[in-house]
Amino acid sequence: MNNLKKIGLSALAGSLVATSAFAGEMSVAGSASINVEHTNGGGGDSGKTFSMGNQLTFSGGGELDNGLNVALSFVIDQGDDATTGVGSGPFDSHSVTISSDGLGSLKFSGEGGSSALSALDGTAAGDIWDDFDIASTVHPTGLGGGNNSMMYTLPAMVDGVAINASYTPRTTGADASTSYSVTYTGVEGLTASYGIGDGGDESTDGTAMKLSYVFGPITASYSDYEHDTTGTASDDETSSYAISYTVSDEISVTYGTEEVQRGTLEDVETMSISAAYTAGGMTLSGSMSEVDNLDGTTDASQDRERWALGLSFAF
Repeated sequence: MNNLKKIGLSALAGSLVATSAFAGEMSVAGSASINVEHTNGGGGDSGKTFSMGNQLTFSGGGELDNGLNVALSFVIDQGDDATTGVGSGPFDSHSVTISSDGLGSLKFSGEGGSSALSALDGTAAGDIWDDFDIASTVHPTGLGGGNNSMMYTLPAMVDGVAINASYTPRTTGADASTSYSVTYTGVEGLTASYGIGDGGDESTDGTAMKLSYVFGPITASYSDYEHDTTGTASDDETSSYAISYTVSDEISVTYGTEEVQRGTLEDVETMSISAAYTAGGMTLSGSMSEVDNLDGTTDASQDRERWALGLSFAF
């Protein structure tokens, strides 16, 4: 009888080991940074600002018995600005992705998800406008993404072509929104993307286009994002250019510009020069940028200059 018990327990232990193998693995990656910045001009001349960034990203997954792959990503970020609900700080973006070669992939983001359109609406120059305290009535208007959103990537049908579709559920005061995008990488060095989407009704929609080409140590990029609302004067368009030069494996320099046009307001114009040095998981970066017509007017007090230094670590 005791022998039978031992055999049964051994079989159970073996089955548990086999099951845990299918559970996959989780890993943790971290980053930390120390930053200082200063803005001059108008009401922005308020002295130097020091800050610290820290983030842990848990990710991993595995293949199930039925051939599906499941991956989980969860971010802990003390600087997360969410203060209520499931995504309350310090918990940040989290998602689960189910995929296979034949079915493509479905990503469900509990918080911090991107839509097929919002994944492309960042500018070629890296959203310089967001470094300044730009008025909400002037900055670009995003569409889609956020909490409980879904992104579906079709399986590869043509080499170099990736197609995405996304759905963001209805929220208070807005209907569910959908968006679509296609990215082409079939030419060496070239990446071209185009996306369209809506804000949950027929009166609001957006389009985004991005192009980048790598030629040796030089990367040239262009982006254009438009947001339209039928029957209003609040339509906005953001266009941007950037040129990056890789001096060596450790050093890179980038110059970028942006222009935000919104209704009848004056155009918000920004530019930035930045450089970065990376060695052994450490990056030292610096930038100098400026903005004109911060609030959409030509008032001289709405012109700003900014410099920033950062030291970041990845581990």
